Amino acid sequence: MSDPHEPEPAPPPPAYPETRWPMAAAVIVAAVLTLLLPDDLRLGPRWALPAAEGLLLVALISGDPLRISRRSAVLRGVSVALVVVLACSALWSTVRLTDDLIHGGSETGSATALLLAGSSVWASTVLTFSLLYFELDSGGPAARAHRMPRTPALAFPQQITPELAGAQWRPRYIDYLYLGFTNSTAFSPTDVMPLAPWAKSVMTVQSVISLAILGLVIARAVNVLV
Repeated sequence: MSDPHEPEPAPPPPAYPETRWPMAAAVIVAAVLTLLLPDDLRLGPRWALPAAEGLLLVALISGDPLRISRRSAVLRGVSVALVVVLACSALWSTVRLTDDLIHGGSETGSATALLLAGSSVWASTVLTFSLLYFELDSGGPAARAHRMPRTPALAFPQQITPELAGAQWRPRYIDYLYLGFTNSTAFSPTDVMPLAPWAKSVMTVQSVISLAILGLVIARAVNVLV
């Protein structure tokens, strides 16, 4: 029998999960951008990567459908696998586009085609890195829903200045999308500071990739127009 004088254990803190749909929409947009790329900028057949991304997304939605709160090693592995597939696709397209810009490719003779292809590759990298930050920061969205670490890998303004938000504040996917976009346009941190070595390394890689895409595409497009 339990001791009636023994204090009852404290209830677990409430979870603050976020909805699954913004992240799912980002994956769908990335898959559509892959479908729209020219054949020589795409890794594998037209349907292969979008199909793999779709299957992994369906698995995530089936396991944790409406709000991301279920802490599961299997779901975590599926999420990481999805990010890896997106990253491989974006990096391959970036390498192929850079090679075409340097040596000449099917889309480099037309400024319109070049700008469309370059914009698709650039947007894909923004979405990919935003999902990478979303999945790796503070153990992922499911872990963040239950507990925010005292020393995060990415420090948002609400964490640096806690009075700007309540104790229940959590970064959502839109915060990581904004981080991915600003890092790709400013080539440096804006309002979100990388604290962990992996975060600094990934943000550096993203800035270099974005600088290469924007610089080479714009220079080539201007050269074609002139």
